[in-house]
Amino acid sequence: MDKVMNTASFSKKEVIGLRGDLGFDGRVVLYPSDQNLKDYLSWRQADCHINNLYNTVFWSLVQTSGLTPVQAQKRLQGTLAGDKNEILFSEFSINYNNEPLMYRKGTVLVWQKVNQVIRKKIKIPKETEEKEIEVTRVKNTPVPLHCDIIGDQFWDQYPEILVDDS
Repeated sequence: MDKVMNTASFSKKEVIGLRGDLGFDGRVVLYPSDQNLKDYLSWRQADCHINNLYNTVFWSLVQTSGLTPVQAQKRLQGTLAGDKNEILFSEFSINYNNEPLMYRKGTVLVWQKVNQVIRKKIKIPKETEEKEIEVTRVKNTPVPLHCDIIGDQFWDQYPEILVDDS
């Protein structure tokens, strides 16, 4: 259990809890096929969209219209995506399709090779002073993307995600 708690709290030897600290919901799951993995990730992205649309309307009703959270919840009960989009547009002049992709699609982290330029001091034989030079190295770095992963375009662009590396 100590190992889990340390991982959850980034080795602070304390449980984060709900004190306003940043957290990360991560999972490690082994799926039997690439299609199962793609289906799961597609569902997660669709769920992100559904939750964000609801929350965008909910908080607009509370913060701008002055409804209480209970009133806003009752107002949204039984509504579909089209209803929520209509509320946003007609009452708050918000076109949900123009909201940043980060909120509508979520964030996907992919490993990408990135050039990293560093300055390095070297000692040249038979010279007394060190010389500083720039060195470019290729480094695998997690890069955040805010894009659609439900269609084939993402998977065509990043085929290495599904490459069997066993």
